[in-house]
Amino acid sequence: MPSTTRKTAVTKRDAAPAPLVKTLVEQKGSNYPPGQMLVASPLAVQEELLAIPAGRVITTPMLRARLARRFGADYTCPISTGIFLRIVAEAALEEARADAIPVWRVVSEDGALLDKLPGGPERQAARLQQEGVAMEKRRARWFVSDLSAVSLPD
Repeated sequence: MPSTTRKTAVTKRDAAPAPLVKTLVEQKGSNYPPGQMLVASPLAVQEELLAIPAGRVITTPMLRARLARRFGADYTCPISTGIFLRIVAEAALEEARADAIPVWRVVSEDGALLDKLPGGPERQAARLQQEGVAMEKRRARWFVSDLSAVSLPD
């Protein structure tokens, strides 16, 4: 029977290829226009997270814009950035450094908390509230109360 080796999140983070800027000459979908598209890396995403001060948040589009500027691209792939964010969060848990990498400071464009991070929106809300970020629950979802007041400038 063949052996199956499951990669850990730490391995996925640390062994991922370096960021790569790809040239798209034609539209590949609504999120993939022609231009220079960055496919970041988990480590590049982690570096951006470490720059977000306590009590502040950044939206996923802002995170992608910061990465694109840093690597000289027009935009950053939204799918891979989301995957890399989760890898970083899971790697931090594996290394028992969940408090050291502030993945909880990333929110969706409308201020909603993210469902796919370890611990889910409840843990994210608790972490943000500990840092003094005002939160509110609308219907069954958590949101940052005043996104404009806490967003990290580009």
